[in-house]
Amino acid sequence: MAADDRPVQVIFDTDITGDVDDVLALAMLHTLADRGECELLAVTISKINPLTGPFTDAVNTFYNRPDIPIGVTRDAQVRESKYLDLINEKDNGELRYPHDVRSNDELPLAVDLLRKTLAEADDHSVVLVQVGLAANLADLVESQPDGISPLNGVELIKQKVKLVSVMAGAFEPIRGDDHFLEANVKNGIDSMQRFAAKWPESVPVIWSGFEIGIATRYPRRSIHRDFDYVDHHIVRESYLLHSGPNHDRPSWDLTSVLYAVRPNDGYFGLSGTGKVTIEDDGYCRYDAGASERDRFLTMTDLQRVRVVECLRSLTSQPPLKGAGHE
Repeated sequence: MAADDRPVQVIFDTDITGDVDDVLALAMLHTLADRGECELLAVTISKINPLTGPFTDAVNTFYNRPDIPIGVTRDAQVRESKYLDLINEKDNGELRYPHDVRSNDELPLAVDLLRKTLAEADDHSVVLVQVGLAANLADLVESQPDGISPLNGVELIKQKVKLVSVMAGAFEPIRGDDHFLEANVKNGIDSMQRFAAKWPESVPVIWSGFEIGIATRYPRRSIHRDFDYVDHHIVRESYLLHSGPNHDRPSWDLTSVLYAVRPNDGYFGLSGTGKVTIEDDGYCRYDAGASERDRFLTMTDLQRVRVVECLRSLTSQPPLKGAGHE
């Protein structure tokens, strides 16, 4: 098998608590894995809520991959959620969405799981998808040699990571605001500063800005129509609890997943190379030509139509039975 035909090796770093696009993005990774396009090596969580680990395990179990490792941070923003409590729903006395993880306390630290997963991976094989705060990747880049690996974080990233696909910042004015403060940066300024300043120059970072997500809204008609192949669907019910039935939710996190797994399929354009710097107020500044590391996604009107249809198809695809690693 040619290198380009092998499944993309993905670690998904998510702040799955507040917004529901994280849930749709995780579903996409599972359906892409069902198609043989990627392998989901681990999920790490960058916000604090006691239900994040159990909920993530429930999604993984729903898609027949109950044993995917999950790691959590214990030093980031605490966040309430409109949908995580779905994991406690029961039908006829049985959990609607089965899961083995009962508490985040039984899960490893995200940085330890990141180091372990990278240490066990082939060189230059892993694509990191970061769609929340940068808490975990900042901790990774600053990590020191330990019993997991004799390499420090920078050395481990240089040896193992092929690319990081990040949903953060804004690279064009938003509603006329040319100093827009995007939430993934604003809610964790220090960690995003550490990530942007210390990430190795030799490992590309592709940024999906706020403008990409709001241009590719997930269609509410899909929520109404495409998930009724089961009585209860964790993606549909999460979406409705978060956004209700009459809202087309921006697909911020989904775009980072799509680029990470299908970078050569023409869904997006890319800016020239440059350097992203996070200012003290949370503004994401891009200086063209200042580095070879950073690029951001661009998108034409035709690409937007293709992206929305692709996101709908992948997110709503039924799970492949027996796809997991039980």
